[in-house]
Amino acid sequence: PDVIIEAQFDDNGAEHGQDHLQDTLTDDIKKLSLDTGEKGKAAGVTGVHRTKQDDGHKVNDPRLFPDEFLQRTAKVVYILEKKHSRAATGFIKLLADRNSELFKRCAMFSPVDHRVPRVYVPLADCPPNFVTRPEAYSQMLFICRIVDWKEDSNFASGELRKSLGQAGEVEPESEGILTEYGVDFSDFSPEVLECLPQNLPWVISPEELAKRRDLR
Repeated sequence: PDVIIEAQFDDNGAEHGQDHLQDTLTDDIKKLSLDTGEKGKAAGVTGVHRTKQDDGHKVNDPRLFPDEFLQRTAKVVYILEKKHSRAATGFIKLLADRNSELFKRCAMFSPVDHRVPRVYVPLADCPPNFVTRPEAYSQMLFICRIVDWKEDSNFASGELRKSLGQAGEVEPESEGILTEYGVDFSDFSPEVLECLPQNLPWVISPEELAKRRDLR
């Protein structure tokens, strides 16, 4: 049967995790073998007899299992290129624990994109009256850029770069999307503008129009 057996490793019980994983895998293989054996007998198929010792050896050695019973695993060893801009659009709010030391230094940034982690941002980057009037900024969009994310922390660290405006309005929402995806929407340079016709208003000449298909 096309069955993939997965066993989870619980970090909370690290000292017993490996034994639990092996026991789980062994039990699942035994159940699978019994089910397969019963189906084989029902179909009139005679299997090869093995001793209990042989069965135990095969169950305890994952290298002997067929590939369809195994879940391949791997780990990241090197990051070749960072594709994400590390910029996100979202909202800022005060930390829940007002008595903590972190409350005096940081605010919480919650990205609109839930694939991006929540970020601690310095209060110095926030508006001056944010601590006294946080409700005034509850619907204000900000751009935050992640600068670090430690392995032992649930939240990343970042910097507030810009206030976009009110959430739900077209211009702030559009600017946030363009910034997240790293699209350069700054003004054209003078060198680029010099390539355009300088005598305005400019119209297409009849000779040039004759060479083109008019899609207006």
